[in-house]
Amino acid sequence: MTRLAELRARHRGIDPRDVDLLLADALGRSVAWLFAHGDAGVDEHVIDDQVRRRAAGEPLQYIRGRCDFYGREFLVDDRVLIPRPETELLVEQAVARAPRGARVVDVGTGSGCIAVTLALERPDLRVVAADISAAALAVARRNRDRLGALVALVACDLLEAVNDVDLIVSNPPYIPAADIATLQTEVRDHEPRSALTPGPRGTEVIDSLLSSGIPAIIEIGYGQYEALRGRVDDVVDDLAGIPRVVISSAHGRK
Repeated sequence: MTRLAELRARHRGIDPRDVDLLLADALGRSVAWLFAHGDAGVDEHVIDDQVRRRAAGEPLQYIRGRCDFYGREFLVDDRVLIPRPETELLVEQAVARAPRGARVVDVGTGSGCIAVTLALERPDLRVVAADISAAALAVARRNRDRLGALVALVACDLLEAVNDVDLIVSNPPYIPAADIATLQTEVRDHEPRSALTPGPRGTEVIDSLLSSGIPAIIEIGYGQYEALRGRVDDVVDDLAGIPRVVISSAHGRK
C-alpha cells in the first residue's frame, strides 16, 4: 500500500488537479476527502491506466466519462464533442429569447447538453435534438433519460427530417479544416472530427442554418462575426470579449 499523499505527488507530468479527480473517482470519495486523508493507504496502481491515458493526451472528460454543463452532469465519450463553458452562453440566450411554447431544434446535438438543458430550464418548449451521427444520438439519449428531459431525438442532416420549427439553436462545427492541425492534441486527436470542422471555411453549417428562413441562435468561432454581420440581428460576446453567439430573426433573410 502507498500513502495517498505520496501517490498524489508521484504523477508530476500531469496537472495535479486531474490526478486528484481521477483518484477521487477511483476511491469513490471527494477531492476534499483526499486532502483530509493524506496518510490513508491506497493501492499504488489504482489509477495507472487513467494516468497513462491522460499522459497520452486523452481529455480528462473522456477518461472520467462525464463533465459539468450548466450546473448538471452530462455523460460524454469520444463519440461527442466535450461541452465547453462558452456554450452555456448560447443556452442562456435561448432560455431568455425562445418564444413561449416554441418548437426548438438543436442542430448537431452531440451529447444533447443544449437540448436537455433547454428542456429542463424551459419546460414549456418542445425540444428536438437532431444529429447526423447515430453514435452521438446514443449519448444524447442516455443524457436525456438520466436527467429526465422531454426531448425528441431525430437522426438527420441539418433540418432535413424536421418540420414546423420555430427556433434553431446550434453549436455547429465551425473550425476551418486547415486549422485542425494547430489545435491542442486532446482536441485534434481525440474529439470527433465531424464535430470540429465542416469544411475549408468553417462557416458552411452556419451559412446553411442562417439561410433556412428560421430564427436562429448559433455559436460561432473566433473571427467569424465580421463575415456574418449583415445576416444577423444581434451578437453576444463571451467573457473574453469575443463575439460568440449570433441571433437571427431570419425571416426574409434567405
